[in-house]
Amino acid sequence: MEDKHMPHNLILEEKSKLSISGVVDVDTFDEAKIVLFTAEDTIEIEGSDLHIQKLNVADGELIIEGEITSILYLGKDTYHAKGKGFFKKILK
Repeated sequence: MEDKHMPHNLILEEKSKLSISGVVDVDTFDEAKIVLFTAEDTIEIEGSDLHIQKLNVADGELIIEGEITSILYLGKDTYHAKGKGFFKKILK
């Protein structure tokens, strides 16, 4: 299978709707935090009452609604290196 590099874009509307393209996978999500992966970065979105309105990994599209207070780029390998990954928590 050919690995396609999808650039990502973020569009934030009124701090309540975030559209992201180029999403490869979503790691974790709840009403306070969503962690997702693009080809180049790990992105952490924080806020309150967060909901995933649309997720299409085949097309790389993600739409989040809620009160968005923070968008943090963690780098490609930083998220799992910090021990925040699901399996790292279980194996501790």
